Amino acid sequence: MPEMVGFTFGVHNGREFLPVKATEDMVGHRLGEFSPTTKFSRHGGRMQREIETKVAGRETEKLKTTEK
Repeated sequence: MPEMVGFTFGVHNGREFLPVKATEDMVGHRLGEFSPTTKFSRHGGRMQREIETKVAGRETEKLKTTEK
């Protein structure tokens, strides 16, 4: 695989082919390791909602300070 660094491969994840570009760090690994098979949405529950509201509040504060 070292001679294939820089190439882009279509790796099948069970549903579709995803483009994966080979880099030096990938040498010695299988290409399927770089093609995620599931789509992570988020963790649920009260704690997650609290974290998301804090992050949203910080982002709005940043926007307000950059607009001034």
